[in-house]
Amino acid sequence: MNIVIIDDDRLVSISLKTILEASGDISVCATGDDGGQAMALYEEHRPDVMLMDIRMKDMNGLDSAEELLKAHPEAKVLLLTTFQDDEYIIRAIKLGAKGYILKQDFESIAPALRAVYNGQTVFCDTVMDKLPGLIGAAVSQSTAYLDFSLTEREFEIVRLVADGCSNKEISEELFLSEGTVRNYISVILEKLELRDRTQLAVFFYKNLQ
Repeated sequence: MNIVIIDDDRLVSISLKTILEASGDISVCATGDDGGQAMALYEEHRPDVMLMDIRMKDMNGLDSAEELLKAHPEAKVLLLTTFQDDEYIIRAIKLGAKGYILKQDFESIAPALRAVYNGQTVFCDTVMDKLPGLIGAAVSQSTAYLDFSLTEREFEIVRLVADGCSNKEISEELFLSEGTVRNYISVILEKLELRDRTQLAVFFYKNLQ
């Protein structure tokens, strides 16, 4: 797997390069120290994953990721930060980043890169704990679900999954059996071409608000 690292702290970039390449299956093909370099480095190296810091002195990682993903929707961007700002998390999800993990948790970075490379969406545990509250606070009466060929009932199930509810809790809320809820979720995942409940929650927050 080839990656590019963008971080304005050169010592962090060097440390990450050393740690990640020691894992044996990750190669750092380039590093940059400002978000403004991301587009050129992506187009030059076409990495499997872009690993980007959020707070940088000139162009931040969120602005850079948004610009990059508009030009190259296929790009996989994993955001790395020391901050758990709710606005950062919301924007990262909406712009299409594949993950949001904390810089200080070095041991989780290589597994997160592998997961993103394999098509998964990755958030660190502390961010995952925040998601139900963030999503629940932003629930609206949008009919955007119609654009994705979802029924109103399917939308309700997606909303409850995004809010962190278990199948049992969903069944009690909607007066359905747990088996019916499982079947609904399987159909919804297939319809939206998603892999799991985490991706479903992210999809809800990104597309159905």
